[in-house]
Amino acid sequence: MQITRRLEFDAGHRIPSHTSQCRHLHGHRYAIEITLSGEIITTDGLSEQGMVMDYTEVKRIAKEQLVDAWDHAFLVYRSDTVVLDFLNSIPNHKTVVLEVPPTAENLAMLAFKLLDSAYRHSYGNNLQLERVRIYETPNNWADCLRNTSSL
Repeated sequence: MQITRRLEFDAGHRIPSHTSQCRHLHGHRYAIEITLSGEIITTDGLSEQGMVMDYTEVKRIAKEQLVDAWDHAFLVYRSDTVVLDFLNSIPNHKTVVLEVPPTAENLAMLAFKLLDSAYRHSYGNNLQLERVRIYETPNNWADCLRNTSSL
């Protein structure tokens, strides 16, 4: 059985080597969808009976591990020194430095890596992260799947 939880957050970024609009500083209303698989919990009396995982717990873990860190932050590539220097000049600015350019594809892959172990150890029902989908806009998204060779 699979379940999916969607959360949204706001963040800024730029793709420094891009030849179009994304080379400029800008922001997005991102959405993240987290798809988990597992067995339906059948133990009588448990709060989670009939569920793969309580959606509230899916949200709590995602917020703790990723969303709270990325929300209202500027996601900057470590090699983008011009922007990094600028952001460091702003006192208490919320900046997340990434090892890769902050494309939707890279953000989906990073999110999968950050969330994978957090969900795996949550329940005893063979729970496993299957997919992270990052929407950069309502019309553009990237999926990182468990069976993706780059993981």
